[in-house]
Amino acid sequence: MNALKKLASQTAIYGLPTILGRLLNYLLVPLYTRVFLPEEYGIVTEMYAYVSFLFIFLTYGMETAFFRFASQGEFRNKVFGTSLTSLGITSILFLIVTFAAAPFFSVQLGYSGHPEYVKWFALILATDAISTIPYANLRLQNKPMRFAMVKIVNIVANIGFNLFFILLCPYILAHFPESGAAGMIGLFYRPETGVGYIFISNLIASILTFIMLLPEIPLKSLKADRDLLVLMLKYSWPLLIFGLAGIVNETFDRIILKHLLPDRTNAMAQLGIYGACYKVSILMSLFIQTYRYAAEPFFFDQARNKNAKATYSAMMHYFIIICLFIFLAIMLYIDVVMLFVGKSFREGVGVVPVLLMANLFLGVFYNLSVWFKLTDKTKTGAAISVAGAAITLLLNLILIPVWGYMGAAWATLICYASMMVMSYLIGQKYYPIDYDFKRALKYSLITLTIYFISVLPVAGTMWVKYFINSVMLIAFAGYVFYFEKQRFRSVVNKAF
Repeated sequence: MNALKKLASQTAIYGLPTILGRLLNYLLVPLYTRVFLPEEYGIVTEMYAYVSFLFIFLTYGMETAFFRFASQGEFRNKVFGTSLTSLGITSILFLIVTFAAAPFFSVQLGYSGHPEYVKWFALILATDAISTIPYANLRLQNKPMRFAMVKIVNIVANIGFNLFFILLCPYILAHFPESGAAGMIGLFYRPETGVGYIFISNLIASILTFIMLLPEIPLKSLKADRDLLVLMLKYSWPLLIFGLAGIVNETFDRIILKHLLPDRTNAMAQLGIYGACYKVSILMSLFIQTYRYAAEPFFFDQARNKNAKATYSAMMHYFIIICLFIFLAIMLYIDVVMLFVGKSFREGVGVVPVLLMANLFLGVFYNLSVWFKLTDKTKTGAAISVAGAAITLLLNLILIPVWGYMGAAWATLICYASMMVMSYLIGQKYYPIDYDFKRALKYSLITLTIYFISVLPVAGTMWVKYFINSVMLIAFAGYVFYFEKQRFRSVVNKAF
């Protein structure tokens, strides 16, 4: 029970700034989708898809390797210095190459007039990559409050500068063109930069975060142990493949979509609509992200416990229940939820339930990944992720030309479902865990039944529909609570 309480408390503390940050950043989406056209927001969607891919490449599994090797207390300082030095060198090399080739890359991306996009994102990536190890060390040292404070500063800076550049500056120039404030703003603000100010705001926030993390980096620790680095790289390189394949699964559709549709302008608009509607699955994404922050070090911490497998089973069980409840909470009120994005983006509502279920499968896969991380069979985990990437590539090439962004959404769901099944079947051979999937399947079928009932036509006003949906949601929660209350004590006793 103490272990579950610890996981819950750390998820809450680590999750609070993450949830707050993601929530507030997602709350910028209504601003973006009302200020910018779908094709303009398509630029943001595409650029951040590339960033997600490159970030995995630049960190090359070193964060997980840090957790794995630093868990041996006497080597923690050496592991910290080795991993940080390694990431620092590779990030600086990345900056040099990217700045030199920025004009070439901008042409290849289709933004020949904006090589500065490439430079800004190179700085963001390098800064964030180096920051991963100080962040990870705060988590390993159980300093969630310090972690939270740094995260919150990052959030406030990013949102504040977005509002400043996208709302305040244009407002002052439009309404007070002769004022002193307008004169000062004119020195650095250029309206034609447009969506570029989203990137600039991110860059400023990343630099501020890095400055705040500098006190966590003792200069005497900045040395790499060659033998240790070799061991860490042997452990982490399959995780790099795993991460790259995973990010292909997550972002490849947004990278390739414009290339698979014949009309470039319409393709960018579809990309913008898809990217905005992707954000609507915010609650599921937030929960999974915050859960992962606490769960990964928790996996390694619990590995020495004789009841570790029962603990992992209990974690999976309640994780699925929460995700199913989130799915219903979004889909039963989807008309209200879609007000989150601008009117011209709402035609993409059909992708939301598909992407929510895809995220659920991805979250289950993250839980299942405990077996290859604890048994050091990261190569097998990488192979599963590569297989998922192959499925993603194939299905996107087949489905996007036919269904557009709906094809991309279904490709994502099928990919994550396939990876989940593969990981479970293989993992049971190497690290068998008695997961209660029978009960999870029952809850899932009830969830889908409620969802399909909710989309049936209802006579009366919208309020009648919401009343019926609310009754179904409360009934589902009551049903789950009734059965889980009876078995919770036995699950806890078995696990702890």
